[in-house]
Amino acid sequence: MRLTSRVAPAALAVVALLLGVLPAQAQAAPDPDRDPDRVTVGDRTFIADGQGRALQWRGFNLADKSSRGTNAFADIHESDLKDMAARGFNLARLAFFWDDLEPTPGHYDRGYLTKMRRVLDWANRYHIKVILDAHQDVYGPHFGSRGVPDWATRDEGLPFWPIPDDWFSEYFEPSVQTAFDHLYKDADLRAAHARMWMTVASALGRHPALLGYDLMNEPFAKFLEGEDLPAAAARFEATELTELWNRLAQAIRLVDHRSWVFVEPTVIVGVGVPTQMGHIDDPHAGYAPHFYETAMETGADYDPNGTFIPAYEAAIGDYPTRNRMPVIVGEWGGNPYVPHASQFVTDMTASLDRFSSGWTWWQWCRGGGYCFLDQTGAAKPNAQLLVQPYARAVAGDPLKYAYDPATRTYTLTFRTRDNAEGPTRITVPRDTYPGGYRVDIQGNTARPVWAGPRATRWPTRA
Repeated sequence: MRLTSRVAPAALAVVALLLGVLPAQAQAAPDPDRDPDRVTVGDRTFIADGQGRALQWRGFNLADKSSRGTNAFADIHESDLKDMAARGFNLARLAFFWDDLEPTPGHYDRGYLTKMRRVLDWANRYHIKVILDAHQDVYGPHFGSRGVPDWATRDEGLPFWPIPDDWFSEYFEPSVQTAFDHLYKDADLRAAHARMWMTVASALGRHPALLGYDLMNEPFAKFLEGEDLPAAAARFEATELTELWNRLAQAIRLVDHRSWVFVEPTVIVGVGVPTQMGHIDDPHAGYAPHFYETAMETGADYDPNGTFIPAYEAAIGDYPTRNRMPVIVGEWGGNPYVPHASQFVTDMTASLDRFSSGWTWWQWCRGGGYCFLDQTGAAKPNAQLLVQPYARAVAGDPLKYAYDPATRTYTLTFRTRDNAEGPTRITVPRDTYPGGYRVDIQGNTARPVWAGPRATRWPTRA
């Protein structure tokens, strides 16, 4: 059955293959042990809403690393959230910095929390959910960056040599690794770390825009003698990192039982090495790896024939599948001006659709680098390919979904479920379909309900 929108018949089609009302034997049977906050379909888990719908997420990181103190978050504006929503995005990962939140031990900047709440208020106004990211780069300001406060930095007096042209290499400095080691092992720093998260969760945990907490950006560790990066990462993930995530999650649960906690592996997953993290003993734990192409990170062009994406996909799936964890990729991105940038965005978004339920690009900003917008505020041509249709809420079990940018065709296949209610919602960005779109439905007698220019809704049953 073909149903056409109110636009001209020549408009490009968005094809939705909806198994709207299936024969009884094909429907998913109700699972009495199903977690009401998640939907697991095969090897993939989705966050569920109160109606039992499987949710998907698309969005950006919001981060202002240069503004501090009274100027914190100065480069993040309400218009950023408004413009993200206007393009169909529904998620923001907001970076905050412990060094600003707690400038001296035990003294929290309530004005800083108020500014965080203001961003959450803006997000709620435009129907965007937020993940609060405790961001660090090269540990913190003691090493010329942002993150863990100077008072919580113990480097044992070891020297530190900045490497401006390769900042990530600074993580391998013994002084930086020693600081991480003390954070994980010293009782007073462990307690301070937990109190910081309790303070954030107590102040913001009930906010309607809050989806959850990313407990620490890109964790790193001290190498033991004779260890290379894979060996150090495997040991650290299996021991100290697993313990860290469980300890911080437990602290948050003292004040917030509702929000999700998102945990990251070490960055070595980006070169195709599966994580060795253990189980996170929390009822609302999600997996938030990063997805950066290593060669592009050092200035190279994207290689469409390379092995990066298949190696990453092979490495990423086992851990969240075993632990029934939803995957939201907290960071990914690349230079949108390299020759193969359009193919990079196309290949990466297709890959993300295969293994995750959502992502946030690094980052929503104006300017050079990985910014989505140029200096005038216009989307960069290749970054514009991020603006795609997607099913933000599926009233059933998503079986397959994919977008073909060449034909601007989005396909969704899902199976109905007795405990899923409400409409399936597919976001259709006006930027991608300026001339309108057509909806084709294959299945029984499901009918579309038009809900504005950017969200198409289907009842699960006619």
